[in-house]
Amino acid sequence: MKILFLGDVVGISGCSKIMNNLRSEVEKNNINFVIVNGENSAEPGVGLTEEICKDFFNCGVNVITSGNHVWDQKEIMNYIGKENRLLRPYNLFEPSPGKGFEIYKTQNNIKIGVLNLMGNVFMKKCEDVFEISKKFLKDYSLKDDYDLLIVDFHGEITSEKNAIGHFFDGKATLVIGTHTHIPTNDARVLKNGTAYQTDAGMCGDYDSVIGMNKENSINRFLKEDSLKHFPAIGEATLSGVIVDCDIKTGLANSIKSYIFGEHLKNTI
Repeated sequence: MKILFLGDVVGISGCSKIMNNLRSEVEKNNINFVIVNGENSAEPGVGLTEEICKDFFNCGVNVITSGNHVWDQKEIMNYIGKENRLLRPYNLFEPSPGKGFEIYKTQNNIKIGVLNLMGNVFMKKCEDVFEISKKFLKDYSLKDDYDLLIVDFHGEITSEKNAIGHFFDGKATLVIGTHTHIPTNDARVLKNGTAYQTDAGMCGDYDSVIGMNKENSINRFLKEDSLKHFPAIGEATLSGVIVDCDIKTGLANSIKSYIFGEHLKNTI
């Protein structure tokens, strides 16, 4: 079984690239299940809306994860409560609308658990991610509660992402980092069988500063006249990973970086 995970979708260019290309990419790469982090998909590059979620589902996305910008479009607080295919970070302070973990059943009755976590370092305050993860692994286990487990770790620093990858090694199918919008060149299967990459990258215009208009971003760093951040609108690149999963063990046979688009080298 193959799972495609796509990193943070940024603005209209990222949304358009997914809606125009996802179905053909799924068919070309024999993908069985698609997860997308959608937390930057709404204009002006933060949050997501009900309409965008429905567009993603209609073009083949099975689950949408998120992160620190999940509530930036207020309408999503009502929608997330009734749409279990949309997740927010599991370790947000309670009570928070929606869920951070859900188990999804495929047409072949394969149970896929998706866990959305957020880091603690340089991020919005939330529950200790390692303590929450420790408790989660006491309550749920691979092959008992689900056939596969995908963990989206939305975090700022590489060491925290690295540590959570090793913490889940042998207990998850994939641990994939999101949030920094730059794909890392470290896709691998860890010692105990969990696929891992520190950051999936983004689905957006890479002729930018992490998806935002580059001239405006430079002016902000120079403290010159600038506007609030807004997305770049050039041709987008889709970035993420493809994981070949072993249904019998729940672990990964292999992981490949997935890049499809204009500004980064096409690796698939």
